[in-house]
Amino acid sequence: MAERDGTAAAMLLALVGAALLAAVLLLPDRPAPPALALPLELPALVLLLLAAPLALRGALAWGIALALGLLALLKLADVAAQTAYLRPFNPVLDLGLVRSAWELGRGSLGTPLALAAVAAAGLAVAALVVLLCWGAGRIARLAPRRKGGVAAAALAAVVLVALAARPGTGTLGVPANADTTRLAWEHAVAATAARADLAAFRAEAERDPWAAAPASAILPGLAGVDVLVVFVESYGRSALENPRYAPTVTAALNDGEAALAGAGLAARSGWLTAPMVGGQSWLAHASVLSGLWIDGEGRYRALLASPRLSLNALARRAGWRTAAVMPAITRAWPEAAWFGYDAVLAAGDLGYRGKPFNWVTMPDQFTLEALRRALLPPGPRPPAFVETALISSHAPWTPIPPVLPWDALGDGTVFDRYATAGDPPEVVWRDRDRVREQYRRSLDYVLRVVPEFAARLAPRPTLLVVLGDHQPAAFVSEDSVSRDVPLALIGPPALLAKLDDWKFTPGLVPAADAPVWRMDAFRGRFLAAFGGREPFGADAHRTGGL
Repeated sequence: MAERDGTAAAMLLALVGAALLAAVLLLPDRPAPPALALPLELPALVLLLLAAPLALRGALAWGIALALGLLALLKLADVAAQTAYLRPFNPVLDLGLVRSAWELGRGSLGTPLALAAVAAAGLAVAALVVLLCWGAGRIARLAPRRKGGVAAAALAAVVLVALAARPGTGTLGVPANADTTRLAWEHAVAATAARADLAAFRAEAERDPWAAAPASAILPGLAGVDVLVVFVESYGRSALENPRYAPTVTAALNDGEAALAGAGLAARSGWLTAPMVGGQSWLAHASVLSGLWIDGEGRYRALLASPRLSLNALARRAGWRTAAVMPAITRAWPEAAWFGYDAVLAAGDLGYRGKPFNWVTMPDQFTLEALRRALLPPGPRPPAFVETALISSHAPWTPIPPVLPWDALGDGTVFDRYATAGDPPEVVWRDRDRVREQYRRSLDYVLRVVPEFAARLAPRPTLLVVLGDHQPAAFVSEDSVSRDVPLALIGPPALLAKLDDWKFTPGLVPAADAPVWRMDAFRGRFLAAFGGREPFGADAHRTGGL
């Protein structure tokens, strides 16, 4: 045994095994090339394998393989989260994103391809663990002559890894690090902090200054007015400031202002700061409507379990008929109960009989027209308070429909020839510039549809609150810093005059120096602007980020 394991072939196989371990240790945790440095965990693992008793080396090899396999998954999850959301992955808060990723993949690629991708990923992980076990096993087959010295060296190597892994610790100019161990430690600390944050948030959510507000104190300045809160998917500040998008978006908004003026309407615009970028739109919706900062799935779930009242629920108390129009919802949505809707119109409830646009179930123009037909009929009725989320500007941004005559939309089959036009997502997404071009076109589409829709509602007093939910992924926005989104309010000039204290920019294009509030400030400020009074409007001044 000792002689066989001491051969050159055994040494070569052990080197191959060490290279496999090193490959995982060198994997980056963000979209950047790996650092060219010795991972200090490698000699520590090698020495531990050699110092272990022979009877335990097989189990130790499997343990190392499983641990490194999990760390590889964590690093890949970090890369994905950094690419999409500009933050690391948090296992405590982000496991719910797996379902969202599945829905997006299924809608974009189709169920067979999405299942194939999931199966391939699972097989790849299993293969990686087996390879790592084989590699560790090759090392474990070596037979050192002086085990006492190896054990001492292993202990010293483990201590060195622990010292180098401490946050802020360098390596004195030596091209080596313990970044993988540091990564594991930082994620453990982040998970612990997330649990503590959730405990504090639950206590905050219990205290709602509007909980005892009588109906007469809620939005008296909007009595009899229909209110529509319209979230525009992936509409961020970069749309108005990135030279790649700004000319198109500004032109669309300028044309929209002309359409509004022709209908006797005006607009005011500013900025809101979203709690995230790249996805998880529901966090933005919840922050705006709850008056709380919802920056992760844990806070969102805690909010749903709290007695906090949404802006919708407060409006319902004051006599509005509340509704949600959600074309992206294709399954049961139990979370809707917290928001206080009298009615929920999901994808299957909007009467669309046309073909889907990949993940996008229906064009935004049809969504808005369906909203008008179902919830804003002419004649006597209670005022409506409606929240909707438009999704034509949601990835994969292909294909993009044209804006059609509103009276020609029918049941949506008029869109069929556009739903299969152009290249599919798997072709477009091979080229990042093509992705950006499709994103630009999608914004041009939705930002032309919304003002036209607002003008169609002009005969009846209506206030539209139109805002982005978040910036798109950083590779699309080309902005790794800002989390701001445009906010515009559209309505009769006399109604918008109540917002003079906001100092917003006239029109649909907010000035670069227009006010910037966090999304959690909106509920309180909106209630105060349209007649809320102390103490019920106190949360407008309590929320941070102002």
